[in-house]
Amino acid sequence: MTASTVDRPHITVILAMSADGKISDTDRSPARFGSATDKAHLEQQIAKVDAVLFGAGTLRAYGTTLSISDRQLLRERQQNHYPPQPVQILVSQTGTLDASCRFFQQPIPRWLLTTPEGAIPWQNQPELTSKFDRILTASTHEGGFYWNGVFVQLAQLNIKRLALLGGGALVASLLAGDWIDELWLTVCPVLLGGATAPTPVDGLGLNLPKSLTLLSAHPVGQEVFLHYRLG
Repeated sequence: MTASTVDRPHITVILAMSADGKISDTDRSPARFGSATDKAHLEQQIAKVDAVLFGAGTLRAYGTTLSISDRQLLRERQQNHYPPQPVQILVSQTGTLDASCRFFQQPIPRWLLTTPEGAIPWQNQPELTSKFDRILTASTHEGGFYWNGVFVQLAQLNIKRLALLGGGALVASLLAGDWIDELWLTVCPVLLGGATAPTPVDGLGLNLPKSLTLLSAHPVGQEVFLHYRLG
C-alpha cells in the first residue's frame, strides 16, 4: 500500500533549525535556540492536531514534551470538542526508555509506538504498565516501521491530524514513504556546524529528491517561519 491508498492522518512536520540547517549540535543537546515566538508558534500548531509523534532521541534530549498551556488555545480545543491535550505518541523500536524522566509525570495522554518485542516490559512489568495509556506495535523493515500498518491503527483510533516533531531520522523514515503532507521550518539566527550534527532529514539520504511548494515565508524578529507543502 502507498500513501495515497492508506487511510491515514494528515502529517505536518514542525521543526526549528539553525541557519546552517541543524536541529541540534554534535552532542545532540536540546535545541533551545528558538525564540519565545517560535515556541508560541509550535504550541499553536500542536493545538490543531489530534496527536504528536516524536522519537526516543528527542525525549532523551529534552526529558519532556511540549503541552498546551495557552488559555485561548485550550478554549478553542474545548469549543471544537477536542480533549485539552493531543495524544503524545513516543516512537521507540527497542522500547528502551528512562521511566523516571519528567515526561511520565506530565498530565498528558501518552502512547508508545514500538515493536512487539519493545512492548514486552511496558506490558508485563508492574512498575511500567501504567506509564502509557496505550501501546501500539508494528513490525519493521530495513530499519523502519511498516508505516502503513501504523496508520491503519491510528485511523481506527480517530487520529486525523498528526504533528511530527522529530528527530531527523524519524522524519526521514516518513518522508521516504511519501507520508508527510506539510513542513513548518523556523530558521533561527545561529550557526551550529558539525558534519555529524543532526538535520531535519537525517539518515542515509533519500533515493529521490522530494519537491516542496512554498506556501508562506514570514520573518518575525530575527527568525523566518517557512511553510511548505510536499510536492
